This record gives sequence, C-alpha cells and structure tokens, in this order.
Amino acid sequence: MSEYPQAFDHMLAAWNEPDKSRVRGHLEQALHPDVRFVDPSIDVSGIDGFEANVYDVQEKIPGAVYSRTSGVDSQHNFYRYHWAIHLNDELLVNGFDVVETAEDGRVLCVIGFFGDVPEK
Repeated sequence: MSEYPQAFDHMLAAWNEPDKSRVRGHLEQALHPDVRFVDPSIDVSGIDGFEANVYDVQEKIPGAVYSRTSGVDSQHNFYRYHWAIHLNDELLVNGFDVVETAEDGRVLCVIGFFGDVPEK
C-alpha cells in the first residue's frame, strides 16, 4: 500500500466510531474546515455537514463496518482507493473515492462513487 495522509485513517475511524462523542474528534483531525463530501446520495460542505452525514448513515445502517479494500494511489494532492460497507459480513455496497487534500494533509474534498465502474 502506498503512503497516504494519516487523515484518511481518522476519516475512516469516524465512520466506524460507535461512540458519537468521539466522531467529531476524528473528523477534526481528518478534515479541512472547508471540506466538501459528494456521493450519489449527498453533497455537503463543512465539518458539521460531514458529521451530520456520518450520524445519518450510522442510524440507517447500525452496526455497519466501513473499510478501504485497496491500496491508495496518488498524484499531487489527489488520492483514490476502493472501499466497502459490510453488515454482518455481508457486502452492502462497494465503491471508490477520489480525495483531494489540503497542503496540511487534511481532506479538502471527497468524491465518492457507488459500485464498480461500468464496462464500456
């Protein structure tokens, strides 16, 4: 696996954190204040918006486990990797993210895609 910012581990930890009082701490270590998070279901900006989305998804899928399922590829301040969400060892959804980081290594933008890339 290639090197990637420690912020990615904090961002993933926030999704998996069962204690709501600890989610914000992970996000503050992971995210730039002006972060934007976009996937097919949402488009939010700021740490507050990201945090609200984490709680919303955790409520909809209690007990889900979020993981990176690939290495991390990078160029300049852009990264890409595959991820998956499992519940009781069953795959619910997979996809990939393209992430831009700020100069300090915190996440500035996450663009997420669900599923595999369609064939031609």
